[in-house]
Amino acid sequence: MGQGRRPHTAHVIFVAAACLFTLIFAGLGIWQMQRRAWKLDLIARVEARIHAPPSAAPGPAEWGKLSAATDEYRRVSLQGRYLPLPETLTMAVTERGPGFWVLAAFRTDAGFTVLVNRGFLPEGRRGADERRKVAGEAASLVGLLRLSEPGGGFLRANDPAAGRWYSRDAAQIARAQGVGEVAPYFVDADAVSEPGPLPQGGMTQVSFRNTHLVYALTWFCLALMSAGAAAYLIRGKAEGPPPA
Repeated sequence: MGQGRRPHTAHVIFVAAACLFTLIFAGLGIWQMQRRAWKLDLIARVEARIHAPPSAAPGPAEWGKLSAATDEYRRVSLQGRYLPLPETLTMAVTERGPGFWVLAAFRTDAGFTVLVNRGFLPEGRRGADERRKVAGEAASLVGLLRLSEPGGGFLRANDPAAGRWYSRDAAQIARAQGVGEVAPYFVDADAVSEPGPLPQGGMTQVSFRNTHLVYALTWFCLALMSAGAAAYLIRGKAEGPPPA
């Protein structure tokens, strides 16, 4: 009697497991579809921002309200003067190869300071004489607002003492350069504001990885396989063992 019950119990466990995996995989597929909808909406919003007319760069009264969801990649304009301070080079990898972003402190006519990413500098061209001088120069700029990047990048922390920068951490760069309070964002200058040849503006990479549909289809396929396994087990039990 005990031996007859064990196969029955094992069969129930297998069916229950197949049904559970069906629900889990289907749930993951639905979640990926929801993520895909969110990603497509994000891409649409960012595309609208980068092609919109520029608005004035937000001042201190607006800094506490900035967020990636509503402000990242906004086109903004700045009028003011570059401060006579050393520029900061942060590591960059672009379609033109490895190199550096050139960040300079910019004092706006509105009275606050912003770091401006003047553009890309190829590796091996990092000398100060390689790029156009702007210290003390008055300028009118247009670019994309980018939120500060604290915590380092490329799996390495920034090392201000050694002059090694792996992310564009506005507050940390400002402290290292003795700038004082700066905006919690930087501005990627466009190609008109920084025409080059060095640094070359307008090289902001606006791309979002969107593989959610592939993942969703994978999860749904696994759900179908699990459902098929459950149906096979249930049908086999209902039909009973084959005649001897």
